[in-house]
Amino acid sequence: MNRADTRHFLHLKPALTWLCTLGMALTLQAQKKHTFTEGLFLQIPFNYGREAVYADSFLGQFYQNSIENPAEGKSWTGDTESSWMKITADTAGFFRPQRNAGGNLSNPNNPPGPGRIAVQTENVPRTPAPQRRGFGSSYLYLTYQAAKNQDAVLNIKGNSAVVVNGELHAGDPYRMGWLNIPVRLKKGKNEFYVRGTFVAAELVFPEKSLFLATEDLTLPDIVTGRDNAALLLGVTVVNATDKAMTNTIIRTTVAGKSLEREIPAIAPHSTRKVMAAIDGSGVQQTGDIAASIALVQGAKVKDEQVISLRSLDNSQAYRITFVSEIDGSVQYYAVNPAIGGDAADKGLFFSVHGAGVEALGQAQAYESKDWGTLVAPTNRRPRGFNWEDWGRLDALEVLSLAKKTIQHDAKRVYLTGHSMGGHGTWFLGATYPDKWAAIAPCAGYPTLKGYGSADGIIPDQGGNTLENTLLRSSNQSDVIAYATNYKPLGVYVLHGDADRTVPVTYARQMRAVLGSFHPDFNYYEYPGGSHWYSNESVDWKPLFDYFKWHQRKSDSEVNEVDFKTSNPGISASYYWATIYQQEKALDYSHIQLTRDLEKRQIIGKTDNVKMLKLDVSNFGQEGMVTIVLDSLSQIESSLAQVQDGHIYLLKQSENWQIVAAPNLADKGPHRNGTFKEAFQHNMVYVYGTNGTAEENAWAWEKVRYDAESWYYRGNGSFDIVADKDFDPAKYADRNIILVGNAKTNSAWSMLLADCPIQVDAGTLKMGEKVLSAKDFGGYFVWPKSGSTSHSIGVITGTGITGMKAATANQYFAGASGFPDYMFFSIDMLTKGASGLVDVGFFNNDWTLADSH
Repeated sequence: MNRADTRHFLHLKPALTWLCTLGMALTLQAQKKHTFTEGLFLQIPFNYGREAVYADSFLGQFYQNSIENPAEGKSWTGDTESSWMKITADTAGFFRPQRNAGGNLSNPNNPPGPGRIAVQTENVPRTPAPQRRGFGSSYLYLTYQAAKNQDAVLNIKGNSAVVVNGELHAGDPYRMGWLNIPVRLKKGKNEFYVRGTFVAAELVFPEKSLFLATEDLTLPDIVTGRDNAALLLGVTVVNATDKAMTNTIIRTTVAGKSLEREIPAIAPHSTRKVMAAIDGSGVQQTGDIAASIALVQGAKVKDEQVISLRSLDNSQAYRITFVSEIDGSVQYYAVNPAIGGDAADKGLFFSVHGAGVEALGQAQAYESKDWGTLVAPTNRRPRGFNWEDWGRLDALEVLSLAKKTIQHDAKRVYLTGHSMGGHGTWFLGATYPDKWAAIAPCAGYPTLKGYGSADGIIPDQGGNTLENTLLRSSNQSDVIAYATNYKPLGVYVLHGDADRTVPVTYARQMRAVLGSFHPDFNYYEYPGGSHWYSNESVDWKPLFDYFKWHQRKSDSEVNEVDFKTSNPGISASYYWATIYQQEKALDYSHIQLTRDLEKRQIIGKTDNVKMLKLDVSNFGQEGMVTIVLDSLSQIESSLAQVQDGHIYLLKQSENWQIVAAPNLADKGPHRNGTFKEAFQHNMVYVYGTNGTAEENAWAWEKVRYDAESWYYRGNGSFDIVADKDFDPAKYADRNIILVGNAKTNSAWSMLLADCPIQVDAGTLKMGEKVLSAKDFGGYFVWPKSGSTSHSIGVITGTGITGMKAATANQYFAGASGFPDYMFFSIDMLTKGASGLVDVGFFNNDWTLADSH
């Protein structure tokens, strides 16, 4: 993630810039504001890296009620190592902490700014474990004296989080400016502990209790020749009251045509991005089109805003919105249409953007081609998830939509991208090698083990065995480890030789990797090229000429399989072979198979494969097929007895044998576990209300923190339900995120009665093992009973201290590794990995490992 990615497309977005300015002016018009100009800052290290373990000694002490009241010159813990220092904001309203009164805080491991990168410039593919970086290295203490209890909206730019009167809220590390956090101020002193180095903060006292925030819209375009009667738009609603806002509709009017849509409940003191519908069929001209959005409750208009839409000719790059299956939110992708329109003999170019770049800007950077249409997905946000996790799922959703709606030759599908999108190209290319004819990473870094951003890097080694298990969950991010997957693809590497943002050493590193095995790759260093040296940084004619020479093979043309994966839940198949289950979870699995249709045989070897699925339909429906794996016993199967053209082979006691299709309740590509897998299938949060007042307050705080984080990182939202209102039948086709434990959340017994992990007040049970403590926190995943695809994610603790330790997290950071279960004590916040209690994976049948 870097500034250059943001900078080089700014000239392409004047309409968006104007729209943001208009929206902010309308939203904040006539509202009272308080800008924070004085405070105290504390220079203190913390680590929120790209892994499950996080360390924040200040928050750890705060959760144990051992932080002394801040005062200038006063130590924060009673020792003399670090003390609070007075600080004032500059004329722009930003606090700029200084090191020893000598300029901006400039810890080399934590330099300020949203575009900070961690660059490894040597030709070494890994970064040592101690080199871990997070957001900044200071806390800022602010106060506000309120004359009465009142509602306000807090807006902070540049922070990674903020504790407001003891409750944790998400931050705006990239200084986007649109993260509005409704808060309830108490009469008297209100305290704000802001985590971050270079921040600006203000309180807004809105005149309206429920209003539209139009700074962050997900917009469609009105395109001539397309159906514009039911377009979808994403808009944020802010509820600045202590009551849930229900029975509310969004009414839109464009060119005299109106549509209404009921929106979900907006929880107290929260924001939610909701879906609105637009009828643009009445628009007859191109250009900027005014549209009104009204928020209506009962017969009363609570708020109304005017926004701008674009009406375009169908030859221009345009945006398409859609409803994501991940969480039911509105997302968009951009299309740069082929000259003359799409056709069955033309190509499909899939281009993934860099950090800070919108998908529309990415699509506009290319000249239209006469032989293919270009599609640019969003990664959920301009920075999003580094094209991993939900960025990867977004890319797959958009690719599927594009294949269904754009005519193209299935053999001519190509992948490219720039900077973070260069990493996305390396990652998506290696993870799904059977989807592309060729790939072309531009100015890209291969792996987050060697290049970091605001979320840091993925360390190579952990501090102990448990942390190493956590890091194993990130294996799929390390494309260097399974680079042989590129072998069947054409690969074109483009990089400026003067690039200071993503040094050319990364390209040279991959040139050396490819040179050891790849029969067909092209490599070009642009002389004098910086990170962005013109649109040729992506729209490079020799690159597209190279694409023309390559076609994706059909299943019947592929007789050699050489495929690796670390997680069948992410990537399991290459054409006719599927790694269905592993022996060691999330370690690398490898298959090398040769198919001979004439001799009717499949021969090969495997590594870390427990179950293999083979599609034998190309052998026909009669006769025999012979299979020899790992030089073990020869297996023969009658095709007449094969179900659905597939054979399943299970490895037992160093022998392979044909078995029936596995029970879908077991692990497999359809549901392979890891905690992060639960955050999809339109997940709904269920929070506990059956604990103490403090435990119940924590459960709501945690849900709200995740909702804010998901909105900021993933441009999405999710439903929130109290345990007492939870009806399993109503949410039968959705994943559940359960917050609390067996005592505090009454839905626990309905959802987790058969789970070998049980968490109660003061007790953690894992099979036969019982641990007693009140400060354990944890996360785990469990298959949802009655479903073969849905899961339950659990955020839990054995007591209030452990629950609080589980509040802050990194599971929404791209490529951070979370296994099936992870438990830790409050000590993790101050001691890192030594605070881990237990970490691991369920067996393929969802039983606990024998060690438990």
